[in-house]
Amino acid sequence: MKSEPDVYSIDDLAAAGKPSLWEGCRNYTVRNFMRDQMEPGDLAFFYHSNATPSGIVGVMEIASQAYPDPTQFEPESEYYDTKSPVDNPRWLAVDVLFREKFTRVLSLAELRETPGLEEMLVIRRGQRLSIMPVTEAEWNVVLGLAS
Repeated sequence: MKSEPDVYSIDDLAAAGKPSLWEGCRNYTVRNFMRDQMEPGDLAFFYHSNATPSGIVGVMEIASQAYPDPTQFEPESEYYDTKSPVDNPRWLAVDVLFREKFTRVLSLAELRETPGLEEMLVIRRGQRLSIMPVTEAEWNVVLGLAS
């Protein structure tokens, strides 16, 4: 799951000390990942995008089922969507909980060079989704890099 660190970082999540809203996803594929593939208790990598360097910085836990993203209904929110009806919302969010910050950033360049991650979605050119699935094998390789 990607976030720009100047918008919301792993340190922000750690400081929250409680489940936090992962909001603002405005892509139907990402919405479907949250709705169809995420379950409370699942773990996710926290990826800092548009950073120097960009990369995986830690682990968080999915703390809720997907539910309507409240920011789509808030006119003052940058994520407000005038076309999303309250009775049939377009956009979903999940709550996430801090689990671990890595001692170093696992940079995108390092991920690209690591055997076993050749098919990992986040390293494919042109992949811009803020949430992407990770296979169990990829998960284990990344954890090995972090330890």
